[in-house]
Amino acid sequence: MRDSPAASVSLQRRLVHRRSIDVEVYAREDGLWDLQAELRDVKTRDITLSERIRPAGVPVHDMLLIVTIDDVLDIVDARSHTLFSPYDTCGDHDDAYKRLIGLNLLRGFRAAVRQRLGGVLGCTHLTELTQVLPTAAIQGLAGLTKVAMPVTEHSAGMKRPPDSLRSHSTSRLASHSDSHGMGQSAGTDPCPAHPPEGVSVPSERPCGTDMPFQLNRCHALRLDAPAVAKFYPRWAQPSAPQRAKGTMPTSQTEDETP
Repeated sequence: MRDSPAASVSLQRRLVHRRSIDVEVYAREDGLWDLQAELRDVKTRDITLSERIRPAGVPVHDMLLIVTIDDVLDIVDARSHTLFSPYDTCGDHDDAYKRLIGLNLLRGFRAAVRQRLGGVLGCTHLTELTQVLPTAAIQGLAGLTKVAMPVTEHSAGMKRPPDSLRSHSTSRLASHSDSHGMGQSAGTDPCPAHPPEGVSVPSERPCGTDMPFQLNRCHALRLDAPAVAKFYPRWAQPSAPQRAKGTMPTSQTEDETP
């Protein structure tokens, strides 16, 4: 990781530890998807672990979690590998991560992981890796397939545009493809109420009635933000309710994609 102006400090400093978390997404020939997450801890000095010297630069932890999912983000297989660890028995957890099978990455995933793998039921660091899987899956599959994602009625007074259809159940799965924020060019509403100059919307392409998944989930894309007014005008709400200081807004999909 390189220093940047934002990270620069006036005092001298030296690197003593690096933790890296890397996630790769693979398309499989059987139509499924592999999420391969890796956590590595590396020291810049020699340390003693289990009465043995671990030289500088040799990982203290290097662990892999591989989860196979389908297009609705259900986990159909899971496995783990411990490459480096402080103790010889760190990997002796009897395929504990098979317990992820059957979970959905966007429906109560983190709570279910805590229940199935929390504490002594799993490995601290492999379980940590599960936390990045939901958003990694969404990013990895964006524009490549239709992803079924749970939606709920927008909370905190958020109203749909007047022409929106409201007949769907709050618990149903809505199919979001690239026309619903899952693969469109960066920051554009595929079906804007008033397309920006020079942008055409194909008449044969139906516009969705659900708000693009990424909206109202971060500061830049809150509904009263300039970026939403410019790129997603049909969803812009200049007087959108403001959250109280120190609180988090209620998300559309439980807690899986903060």
